Amino acid sequence: MPGPTRADHLARLARESFDLLVVGGGINGAGIARDAALRGMSVALVERDDWASGTSSRSSRLIHGGVRYLEHGYLHLVWEASRERRTLLTIAPHLVRPLPFTWPVYRGARIPRWKLAAGLWLYDLLAAFGNVANHERLDAAGVLAREPNVRRDGLTGGARYYDAATHDARLTWANVQDAAMHGAVVLNHAMVVSLTRASDAGNGQPRRAAGPDAVPDATGVAPSAGGASIAPARGAAAGRVTGAVVRDIAGGQEVRVRARVVVNAAGPWHDDVERLDNAGLAPGVRGTKGVHVEVERGRIGNRDAITVISGVDGRVMFVLPAGPHAIIGTTDTPTDEPPDQVRASEADIRYLLDSANLAFPEARLVRDDVISAWAGIRPLIASGNSGNPSSASREHQITTSASRMVSVTGGKLTTYRSMSAEVVQAAARASGQRIPRSRTADRPLPGGDLRSVRELERAVADQVGAEDIAQHLVESYGSEWESVWRLTEARPAWRERVASGLPTPWASVAWAVREEMALTLADVLVRRTKLAYQLRDHGVAVAPTVAELMGAELGWTRAGVELAVAEYGLEVERLFGVS
Repeated sequence: MPGPTRADHLARLARESFDLLVVGGGINGAGIARDAALRGMSVALVERDDWASGTSSRSSRLIHGGVRYLEHGYLHLVWEASRERRTLLTIAPHLVRPLPFTWPVYRGARIPRWKLAAGLWLYDLLAAFGNVANHERLDAAGVLAREPNVRRDGLTGGARYYDAATHDARLTWANVQDAAMHGAVVLNHAMVVSLTRASDAGNGQPRRAAGPDAVPDATGVAPSAGGASIAPARGAAAGRVTGAVVRDIAGGQEVRVRARVVVNAAGPWHDDVERLDNAGLAPGVRGTKGVHVEVERGRIGNRDAITVISGVDGRVMFVLPAGPHAIIGTTDTPTDEPPDQVRASEADIRYLLDSANLAFPEARLVRDDVISAWAGIRPLIASGNSGNPSSASREHQITTSASRMVSVTGGKLTTYRSMSAEVVQAAARASGQRIPRSRTADRPLPGGDLRSVRELERAVADQVGAEDIAQHLVESYGSEWESVWRLTEARPAWRERVASGLPTPWASVAWAVREEMALTLADVLVRRTKLAYQLRDHGVAVAPTVAELMGAELGWTRAGVELAVAEYGLEVERLFGVS
């Protein structure tokens, strides 16, 4: 039976009252909505663009313990990240997959072999030796046996260790999906235009009796192992925040949403939402820009992931496998650019290519080798983060204003789940609710209830006839892959690839529109799939055909199809254009 439509969610948003209204549909907002919904709270989640359309779809696509944080002494953050990596490998094995790393070490390196060995021993210890496998020390021959294309001059040895890779935008969507499956109202392309207030605590807010398994949170949210700080209440305009006015960008309708607590999880747009509460607040977020480039993997020849010390400036960076491509990243530079306008620069690209060429001398990468380049803003805590961005803390901070709006800043993709649980506790405390403990570590994300990813891929390949398409289906949808492929029974043409040489079938486009709330070409080509990153023209050539399919599903007119294609061209320039 089909799930609720977008119109259903919009109607509920206007009609119901909620325990929690979450503003921001990145990984943090999605995780908060899921956590609260699984605890039995009534939840609404709104996002002004698309799920994961900001930083959460422009990451390194890693779920990692943060081995580089050891150098700066963030042991507590490494411990928490290692725990969360283990949890995500369990609850979302299709979306979070083990990834082996090789770290070559050279004569005179800033991090010598003994220091790397000590750090990786500590890395395994902080993971309670529960990683995919413990690290392995390598001599020079051992490094070259695994990664024969790394620079040989001065190579003294290295190490092998494990982290995990993810599809960042689909991980975000899986959290949104599970929140909706547990009763949350979720709406993308819907922006908060103002906050609403009340002078008294009642004002028609929903009341919920504590269940038999409810546990009090009388002492507040304790700092997590990641060192989250719970800041004192901030000043705010008079009157408690009781909801927001939300505009449905797709239809133009404005609705008043009533909620006991509003949570600001807007990431790089955190300060914009904060100033709806108090226009005079100082900035709470300090942005740093992270740029990645994607090139043909054959040019570098990496077999797995490789950690390198940049020969340009000594920073730790990665070369990561991405199917037929490799991702090189990342930069870490302070920026005042608006999140909507941040993009890679020619200097960023040159830095990444120079660093890769020093690590892989035979690659000889040049500007024309870059298939795509993109940038995202890391929303770090403004206070106490100055100086070298690479050593700045990735910890998070939860605050509650005098008007009882709860906000979260900082953090990292890997620890989103535990951070979300803390935010929900803070929101419950702000509204005086008693809630059960978090259940998100115990319940698989949608598609995650499977025994073995590799076994399922082999079984799916037998049915669909292509190993790469089978891998795409399993790693995108997990145990729910068959629902997507079933669309091809009525439309055999949807078994074909959207773009030659890449494994995304047309069924994925149709599924994104029917079941994943995709409304624009960018929703499909940039986030539900990664085609925009994998194609040199970022999907501009296939956009008209994709728009025809989407238009048939969504009832677009001919003018609507043409407008969608034109708007996608502008979006490509915004996301992938180089300054």
